[in-house]
Amino acid sequence: MGSAEVSPQMAFARFVRRAIDDAREERGWTVTDLAAHTGVGRSTVFRWLAGDWQDYPELAKVRGFCAALDLPVAAAFRALGLPDAGPASWRRGDDGPVEADVRVILQRLADPAVPAEEKHHIRDLLRYLARRPIRRPADSTATPMRRTAG
Repeated sequence: MGSAEVSPQMAFARFVRRAIDDAREERGWTVTDLAAHTGVGRSTVFRWLAGDWQDYPELAKVRGFCAALDLPVAAAFRALGLPDAGPASWRRGDDGPVEADVRVILQRLADPAVPAEEKHHIRDLLRYLARRPIRRPADSTATPMRRTAG
């Protein structure tokens, strides 16, 4: 029996659950205390715990959550399936065209100034592209047919 792949929602929910449990044990914090110290609302914390999100959590909230709890942001990003240090850490000089495009998309998704609707469109398009079958030429060795005037 193979192991099922864990969704980002469930991996992040586990990360948040451990953080809350540690905050309760080490600091005596309730979820209300945690919300006050991290700047992340109670309802958001509960959504994260339930894995109840389709769009990725706001990276600023994830960073604030981690900073208030002295947790490495890279661990949260790994749970979310994002690059360890987030989009801003990517090297800029050696990017090829694909890497540069991906970097720009990640920056837009992380930018609080970009409207949620725009982020939703970007994610929808990415999901579509990820699921779309790859089109391969039927026979790449065949020479193209040419029309002759006749």
